Amino acid sequence: MVIGIIPARYASTRFPGKPLALIDNKPMIQHVYERCKEADLDDLFVATEDERIKKTVADFGGKVIMTNPNHASGTDRCAETARILNLKDNDLIINIQGDEPLIRKEEINLLSKMFKNPEVQIVTLAKPITTNEELTNPNKVKVVFTKSNKALYFSRAAIPCFNFPLSISNSQLLTFNSFKHIGIYAYLNNILQQITKLPISPLEETEKLEQLRWLENDYPIHISICHHESIAIDTPEDLLKIEN
Repeated sequence: MVIGIIPARYASTRFPGKPLALIDNKPMIQHVYERCKEADLDDLFVATEDERIKKTVADFGGKVIMTNPNHASGTDRCAETARILNLKDNDLIINIQGDEPLIRKEEINLLSKMFKNPEVQIVTLAKPITTNEELTNPNKVKVVFTKSNKALYFSRAAIPCFNFPLSISNSQLLTFNSFKHIGIYAYLNNILQQITKLPISPLEETEKLEQLRWLENDYPIHISICHHESIAIDTPEDLLKIEN
């Protein structure tokens, strides 16, 4: 089975109550849920720690699971949800960001298709970088990977390292095939349960990227290339991007 899980936390530091923010008179979590329903999923759940979000999801007819408020990440929230649902080891779980109301079914389906390869345990997306600003922005996570699309490293720094000034033109930059990480994941349930039990690793602590914990512990992460990135809502100001 392919199960979509949307972690939705009320207590966001930069934008408290973000999942309930209205876009065209509809809460953001509803926009995300309805778009995810268009994808090839066997079932879909919102995983939250807040009764207000639970009620909102129930009111628009969505499925919702209450989870521990103390989870450090959406990955942990997905793992608990899978346990509550008694999912099988080989069930596929897609962790979908709850703050991307314009997410598309195409990117969600890309993840699940990768599991036709029996070696795949974890999949995420990457998009070609097209500007110097993306390459040098520490808020844009970069990834390098092997010829067989296995992640080698994720970083907030510009990787690979360039031996010339980063003021080069974008046409020059494109020849180096730099990629930006798109933060949506799919995992086999037994792998998800394992990686959420791992202690924080040195590289994770340094870069503040949880996926480095998995790599440091020898869990391969496969990369699927996409060419679209939806807009994430991190602050109230970001709502204007959606409205425009």
